[in-house]
Amino acid sequence: MCGRFAQAQSREDYLATLGDGFERAIPWDPEPLAHYNVAPGSRVLLLSMDEEDTLHLDPVIWGYAPEWWHKAPLINARVETAAQSRMFKPLWQHGRAIVFADGWYEWQRVGDKKQPYFIYREDKAPLCLAAIGKTPFDAGNEAEGFVIVTAAADEGLVDIHDRRPLVLTPQAALAWLHPDTSANRADELAHEGALPADAFAWHLVTRAVGNVKNQGPELVEPVDKTHS
Repeated sequence: MCGRFAQAQSREDYLATLGDGFERAIPWDPEPLAHYNVAPGSRVLLLSMDEEDTLHLDPVIWGYAPEWWHKAPLINARVETAAQSRMFKPLWQHGRAIVFADGWYEWQRVGDKKQPYFIYREDKAPLCLAAIGKTPFDAGNEAEGFVIVTAAADEGLVDIHDRRPLVLTPQAALAWLHPDTSANRADELAHEGALPADAFAWHLVTRAVGNVKNQGPELVEPVDKTHS
């Protein structure tokens, strides 16, 4: 799954990973976001593309609970079923988005405790996490925000958790966002455009990340087991 991640670099750092072949309605802002512990229920910068092929970056609630849903907001959608489910089919068709991240956290049970790990691209490049949500994203909807799409973990990643966010290549991310991309094509992109497990690295981090009030850069730094 994906229940916590870091979005600490600047908007410009994240947008640069997409290249320069796009129009943007996003003000220039080189200031780092410095969000090292993004949790569900918070507003997250979400990238989308309008009908004029222009990119937008809006603060959107991480969580989705339509009016008929009387449980806690959902934060993830499984790539295997999202395109056909009652809950997510409309979002898959018309609400595809990207969440930029530096990496995400997962917890592995060790004895009677849970040990957090930070997982990131081995080359340290920003991640493009596939997301779907309720449009328009600039409406400020408090209940119907977005969810992060997850896929089955494989190889070494499954040792930490059996699910992981769907991370797309920059090229696949732009195609995922494009309004002309069909739901079926989006499903293909979710498979052929996803980064493989060997593109990632991970390390132990402090258990302080378990408290959402903690937001410092020390949260993503590697620690050994005796100091976690």
